[in-house]
Amino acid sequence: MRHPPVTLPPLTARPPMVAVAHGSKDPRAAATVEELLSAVRARRPAVPVLTSFLDHAPPAPGPVLEGLLARDAAGGGPVVVLPLLLTAAYHSKTDVPGVLAQVRRRHPRARLRTAATLGPHPLLVAALERRLAEAGVEIGDPDTAVVLVSAGSSDPSANATIRAMAREWRGRGWRDVVAAYASAAGPAPAAAVRGLYEAGASRVVVASYFLAPGYFADKVRRESLAAGAAVVSPVLGAAPEVAELVLLRYTEALTAAPAAAAV
Repeated sequence: MRHPPVTLPPLTARPPMVAVAHGSKDPRAAATVEELLSAVRARRPAVPVLTSFLDHAPPAPGPVLEGLLARDAAGGGPVVVLPLLLTAAYHSKTDVPGVLAQVRRRHPRARLRTAATLGPHPLLVAALERRLAEAGVEIGDPDTAVVLVSAGSSDPSANATIRAMAREWRGRGWRDVVAAYASAAGPAPAAAVRGLYEAGASRVVVASYFLAPGYFADKVRRESLAAGAAVVSPVLGAAPEVAELVLLRYTEALTAAPAAAAV
């Protein structure tokens, strides 16, 4: 399979970051990822930031890493592989390690550092609140209940992470915060919206825990509004807090013990 050419950073730059996004057939998703990574580059111009996607959009992470490592044949400096994923689930636990295992077989001296997934982290809650505020929601309004919606996963621990986020977020003044999932788990967002109204909430809003637009984000918006949600926030996208978190994960990967980072 032919891959499009990858523009490589200069050899004298700081350790490169290869960001690995989920990927989507929706062109808005790739455009949003690029917008986010442009914000990251603007914050740290000395860090070369390369984009890759696990599915549906080029380039794939394997060819990007191969290009970097083939040029630096001595296996000199480290490369940070940074999953642009909001929870640790199948993609971060299986797909990304699988790609890295293939690359390491061809480049056994490669110093690949794997960063943690973006979430959970308080900066993501701050980004969620930013998007709600931009949509006209008073943050921490005691008369407002929130449905925190993620894509959902077949991995129970990933879904439990979203429930834990909802519980913690509830303490910031809201009437209530509950978790919901666009797929693979329940409740669905529309059911969660109706349940909060049935429990006595006078206003229910939906916080979209998605990095980029696409099928699930559109489905959640459509069905949540039909169920009576007053507001459905936009995706996180290039929120400043997300760009800051990307750089934090990059720094953590470089400063962690090599055995811990090379997973």
